[in-house]
Amino acid sequence: MATADDVRRLALSLPGAREKLAWGMPTFRLESGGRIFASLDDDDTAMGVKCPKEDREELIASEPDKFFIRAGHDDNFAWLRVRLAALEGDEELYAILLDSWRQAAPRKLLDAHPELGQAPTG
Repeated sequence: MATADDVRRLALSLPGAREKLAWGMPTFRLESGGRIFASLDDDDTAMGVKCPKEDREELIASEPDKFFIRAGHDDNFAWLRVRLAALEGDEELYAILLDSWRQAAPRKLLDAHPELGQAPTG
């Protein structure tokens, strides 16, 4: 089971990542431009990550105990919530954070870190 401390540790291990409190919750953003790629919910049981709107429905349908959207908040944004207790460990948590980081990272940052792969298309 992943914890808020695991989210913080892995999110901050990504290039250019920093933590900033916003809306009373920890957010993880890129130094360049301040784009948010992850946030912890106020009760530390879930995190929000970037996710293309067209992919959310399939993820939620395939693993409803893991993925969800917060109605009235995430509806109009490319954002998805992840229940930390449903994650299978650091590897899965890191993969989700890295995918979100890739979506938020500017091309210059992605090009500087080819070992982290390319941004998802879509």
